[in-house]
Amino acid sequence: MFKVGTLVAYKGKPAKISAVTTHKYDLSFSDGSSRKVREKDFRYIHPNFASVNDQCPVADMSVLEDLQAESLSLKELTEWLFDDYSSQNAWCTNLLADDGLYFFWNKDILILRSTEQIKVIEKQRQVKSLEIESLQRCVDNLQNKIVDERDSFWLSEIEKVALNQSRHTKVLSALSIDNTPERAHQLLLKIGHWSDLVNPYLERHKIYPDEELTLDVKELTREDLTYLKSFAIDNSDSSDADDAISFDGEKVWIHIADVATQVDIDSELDGYAQKRASNLYLPDQTIHMLPPNLSSLCSLGESEKSSALSVGFKMIDCQISDIKILQSEIKVVKMSYEEADKALKEDKVLSKLNNLTKSHKAFRNNNGAIKLDLPNVDVKIKNKKVDIQIQTDSESRELVAEMMVIAGRVIAQYANEHEISMPFLTQEVGSFSEDIIQNKENLTAAQAFQATRCFKQSKITPKASLHAGLGLSCYVRVTSPIRRYLDLLTQQQLVRFINNQTTLDDTQIKQRITQVNAVISRVNKATRQSIEHFKCLFLKQNNNWRGKGIIVDLNGNKATLLIPEIAMITQLKLKSKAQLEDEIELRAVSINLENRSIDFKPL
Repeated sequence: MFKVGTLVAYKGKPAKISAVTTHKYDLSFSDGSSRKVREKDFRYIHPNFASVNDQCPVADMSVLEDLQAESLSLKELTEWLFDDYSSQNAWCTNLLADDGLYFFWNKDILILRSTEQIKVIEKQRQVKSLEIESLQRCVDNLQNKIVDERDSFWLSEIEKVALNQSRHTKVLSALSIDNTPERAHQLLLKIGHWSDLVNPYLERHKIYPDEELTLDVKELTREDLTYLKSFAIDNSDSSDADDAISFDGEKVWIHIADVATQVDIDSELDGYAQKRASNLYLPDQTIHMLPPNLSSLCSLGESEKSSALSVGFKMIDCQISDIKILQSEIKVVKMSYEEADKALKEDKVLSKLNNLTKSHKAFRNNNGAIKLDLPNVDVKIKNKKVDIQIQTDSESRELVAEMMVIAGRVIAQYANEHEISMPFLTQEVGSFSEDIIQNKENLTAAQAFQATRCFKQSKITPKASLHAGLGLSCYVRVTSPIRRYLDLLTQQQLVRFINNQTTLDDTQIKQRITQVNAVISRVNKATRQSIEHFKCLFLKQNNNWRGKGIIVDLNGNKATLLIPEIAMITQLKLKSKAQLEDEIELRAVSINLENRSIDFKPL
């Protein structure tokens, strides 16, 4: 037990034992305060209290060199360092122990460090000091919107937070800025380190970049279908043609780029594609599911003859029969939608196929199919400017879209007939009002918006089932193996089947569906957020923009508006009564690029 008048250290401060009770000590401090504590809560310094301070003489630490790694009491070490064991000198020894460079506390004994340990700690402190100095310089610069190349380390740390590669950086905390991707993005824009064109969403969602891989191109004997006139119709700027269509007077032919011959199940390339799951078509770039050199190799129409998986079938009164699947060689005529629209009336093959697709669409409509014609736009970067163009309906677009639906129906039917496991796309019947069902081919904007809430969520499953939205008893996506993994998986199953090889079973197909769904979630987020980013930038670059909003939903004085020109939805509080389908002229009054948010106001 310690006596009254003893000098002790309590939480780094000197204190005097002023009273002693059975279990506690009364400590008094220089500021006049006091408190009761237990013995384990303070450290003994000297038997006689005296007023002490932190102004200590420089001790000659060389006297400790012969005592390395020894343990000494506070009294012994004080006498070594300062000769005299006074209250002030003992307090100074305690401060050196708390600093921990030359020695440190181990209970009530002081352990001396070796010369090597001291050198390591000094080096660490030097690095820490430089870091603190560097951090403070960067903070000062950023507060003054100065970008200094000496701050590159801290700027890269902020970028990591903005790209969701790190959850924290000292520089944001020092600036009292939340360590979130959005706030980091905001700061990088504010100081001009990032331009508005920087798209952070690929890295935020861990999207794999393109890679060129060495290809071992497989050659095989193919069925010669070069006598057919095969049309690959797509956007004028499209680079990878997945599909083409033909008619030989008896059979409809849908030709699909033969990727499965080059990408076998469980191969390295298959793993590469699984990790990516899909192409990403973004305003500023395209990210490919397959190595770009393989995409180019498989794309239809890239050379005089193209390798394809060709699906031939008869379609009489919209009934499918006599399905034939071949690994073929074809000649492709590439066309833009604009060119195809002009050719529809002149080319007999296209004209025949157009009539067949119109009949098939009517067949599906009679079976309950519902298609919503909500506006879509193409968002592109041209000379650092965002360009938004409304996708216009055209006869050739309808033709191609319906042919792809037919292909999915035909392959699903073929798979069922031959018991081939597939990633079937299914959808239960939606809960549509009678008004929507009766007017489904001519829905207003508000009706179409309401109908979006009535669809049941589609599912991908190894078991074939109804796809109510398409009006088909079973359906599988198959026509885009260059850009969608599950289309490639469908093609792999077909190629293995027609070559009498073992196909994957339901359990294996389900495993792949699960794996791909996890990736597709990230792909869809990256795609959606990238497009939202560039739509915001479009309005920022065009600050005089004015556009029409159509009221598609009302809840009291809150209105939901569809803006067709940029394919966006916004909400407003209305000051006067309004009705569904009313049109309101809008302007953008506030654009937040890092949060991808826009406030619209009526003119």
